[in-house]
Amino acid sequence: MISLDEAVTARLESHGARFEVLIDPDAALAIKREEFEGELEEVIAAEDVFSDASRGDRPAENDLEDVFETTDPMTIIPEVVKRGEIQITADQRREMQEQKRRQLITRIARNAVNPQMDNAPHPPDRIESALEQAGFRVDPMEPVETQVDEALDALRPVIPIRFDEVTMAVQVPAEHAGSAQARIRGFGDLEREEWQNDGSWVGVLTFPAGLQNDFYDLVNEHTAGEAETRVIRDEDEISTR
Repeated sequence: MISLDEAVTARLESHGARFEVLIDPDAALAIKREEFEGELEEVIAAEDVFSDASRGDRPAENDLEDVFETTDPMTIIPEVVKRGEIQITADQRREMQEQKRRQLITRIARNAVNPQMDNAPHPPDRIESALEQAGFRVDPMEPVETQVDEALDALRPVIPIRFDEVTMAVQVPAEHAGSAQARIRGFGDLEREEWQNDGSWVGVLTFPAGLQNDFYDLVNEHTAGEAETRVIRDEDEISTR
């Protein structure tokens, strides 16, 4: 379950009665869109249905039966969310908007590059500043995934930006290969790998271009800076870092 501070109220009025449930806002939106795939117990603040959640009042059982044909809260809760309205306070809206804004900045920074600077990643603070300059407002009631394209459209007149992936080859010396390759191979999609005769390990991975610096940091951390990395641009051209 979640805390009361994290929950919003979903409210349904029907047959002259009111029904309220306390639920995570993102889960409520997912349930409304019929996209929720998690466990209901993990996204509610109370396994109960209220007539007034703020006072803890509960509806009469016959009202539950009339509207939902059951008194089981776990059956009723998603129905209240689907058929009712999601109520949020001004403070909750501001908090949700800030959380979504941070998530959006992180997502863009992880995937976006600067095509005018040899596809170098954009740092998050640059993304944040550009979004502010563009006047882009995050919708707290919409999933981050659905706002990315609109944010990119707003960013393009402000900074050169595009979403891209990078394919990276890395060769890890034999003395680090055993432990390092296990960490490196999970960083992205492992396209191919090969153990060399000298005991070194070579892997080729594809991952969001905005994560290049994170990749270099990971490789250096686990190889004491002794690994070789190459950005594979096409079949004939390989650039060495």
